Amino acid sequence: MFTNKTILITGGTGSFGKQFVTVLLRRYKPKKVIIFSRDELKQFEMQQVFNAPCMRYFIGDVRDSERLRRAMNNVDFVVHAAALKQVPAAEYNPMECIKTNINGAENVINAALDCGVSKVIALSTDKAANPINLYGATKLASDKLFIAANNMAGGTDTIFSVVRYGNVVGSRGSVVPFFEKLRDDGEDHLPITHPKMTRFWLLLDQAIDFVFDSFYRMLGGELFVPKIPSVKITDLATAIAPELPQKIVGIRPGEKLHEVMCPEDDAYHTFEYADHYVIAPSITFTSRGNDFSQNAKGETGQLVNEDFEYNSSNNNVFLSVDELIDLNKRS
Repeated sequence: MFTNKTILITGGTGSFGKQFVTVLLRRYKPKKVIIFSRDELKQFEMQQVFNAPCMRYFIGDVRDSERLRRAMNNVDFVVHAAALKQVPAAEYNPMECIKTNINGAENVINAALDCGVSKVIALSTDKAANPINLYGATKLASDKLFIAANNMAGGTDTIFSVVRYGNVVGSRGSVVPFFEKLRDDGEDHLPITHPKMTRFWLLLDQAIDFVFDSFYRMLGGELFVPKIPSVKITDLATAIAPELPQKIVGIRPGEKLHEVMCPEDDAYHTFEYADHYVIAPSITFTSRGNDFSQNAKGETGQLVNEDFEYNSSNNNVFLSVDELIDLNKRS
């Protein structure tokens, strides 16, 4: 699918973007790979590692619609990874988060439609499901925009889908490097927000593979959710620093005790597949039907029960301390 094609990644200098490019260049022979981001230093540093002839680097912000249109000229596929993601920063700077995560999403959609992009996948977060913080609320709005964009295509070939997943081991903002730094700095304890807190957990490589698979599976308009294990935060702390005591410090503003990826309110249009779920759009598409029980690869899914909810506390797979130790070594 990606050989001799042009792929653009917004926010491409982040953890996801760099690993996505690594896998893309290893598996395929793309015509061009465009990194679209606003930080010239991160682009310079990335160019020292990713300097294949097909690589292109565009300085730009998703808030700038004209720059996006220029960058998407003759682009086949787009991965939208750019976002303001820090929960506390979003609470203190709400309009900046809205400008990037919501207005930026609209700009990506319009540029993709204007330039005739074939497929667009937007990366989402578990915080967008039943959001209680501004970051999650902006990502929910972004998800809705990308799904509704399939009705804006006006009979063209451009399709849009969303991929939602949980915490990525070792990514920027992950609790793993935070705990590791406290341990390495000789702190006398690890701060735990709540002893019952749980989170979804996956390796960056798993997230990358899921996005690639979603490009093959997408019909346009669906929200993909991988089946991934959960962790107890106390077990994670034990795996990282078994010698340190854990101190309960309380849940931070805008933080959930457990994360949700498929809310119960969406159960009536959620389909279970072998290794993932698909949340079908609640709106009706004018250009085609709303049957998402079979994807573009021919895989079939079954509608879940009406009381189904996929959250990190009711997951049937939890990682043990030993498994977390092994997973952290591989990240």
